[in-house]
Amino acid sequence: MKKGREQLKNTRGKITWRNAIRRDKWLYIFLIPFLLYFVVFKYVPMLGAAMAFQNFKFSTGFWGSEWVGLEHFKRLLTGNSFGMILKNTLLLNIASVIFGFPIPIILAILLNEIRCQKFKKVTQSIMYLPHFMSWVVLGGILIEIFSPSTGIVNMILKNVFGIKPIYFMGSNFWWPVIFVISGIWQGAGWGTIVYLAAITGIDPELYEAAKVDGAGKLRQILHITIPGIAGTIVIMLILRMGSMMDIGFEQVYVMMNPKVREVSEVISTYVYRVGIEGAQYSYTTAIGLFQSAVSCLLVFTTNAIARRINGSGLW
Repeated sequence: MKKGREQLKNTRGKITWRNAIRRDKWLYIFLIPFLLYFVVFKYVPMLGAAMAFQNFKFSTGFWGSEWVGLEHFKRLLTGNSFGMILKNTLLLNIASVIFGFPIPIILAILLNEIRCQKFKKVTQSIMYLPHFMSWVVLGGILIEIFSPSTGIVNMILKNVFGIKPIYFMGSNFWWPVIFVISGIWQGAGWGTIVYLAAITGIDPELYEAAKVDGAGKLRQILHITIPGIAGTIVIMLILRMGSMMDIGFEQVYVMMNPKVREVSEVISTYVYRVGIEGAQYSYTTAIGLFQSAVSCLLVFTTNAIARRINGSGLW
């Protein structure tokens, strides 16, 4: 009897599964292009990671290239140049997290408190606009703004304060500062959308109850708004930590120049210069594999810390 019941249960499960597919067949059909996209452009290229263990040559291909084991990883960890680009990548990312991560949260809270809808929409549009502009355009704007001869910043410093023009984009001190500020300028508006969506999910009755109890705006923000979006903040922080080993190529490449290479050379630009221009495909593949492994480790570590402290994480 027991065996028969288990067989009947399994049969019902199979029928239900088949009926579900038959019922929602058009949804599954629409899903196929997206699955193919991820398979073709995300998973199939992972096979190329084998180049990290070869001396890859186009003439011999994957199967004919010489296998060298961990030779490229040894070169990676013992090379002088990689230490510099790793330090630059981490420092720029850490500075971006410290100064840039809280900005969208603050902007979302401020926008949520604005009652004039017209002013709110105009402000949101102005903040979102840089996100939709190419870094080629944004980089050109920044170079013109901070130009030592025609830049508006140096004109103000000279005419108002009597300070001699400063070559901001050629300074090892000022270049990282401008990099962080420009990253905040470009991404803060888009990040604000996520937190505004999270704030709209907070029960309005909590604010009404707080008003009845005599809580002002600041106390409402501290005790209702921020705890209400804490889960979203944790998830965004975990995802941000996963990209600590990666910096967008376009932003750095457009803004960098030979005078600041010591502080501006990062992993993405180094891979382009050595891998694409220098045709050292196996070595740069090893760099990419190392970068992915460290990023994965950071995500798991941050998620574990978040679960221990906050009780919730990405999974």
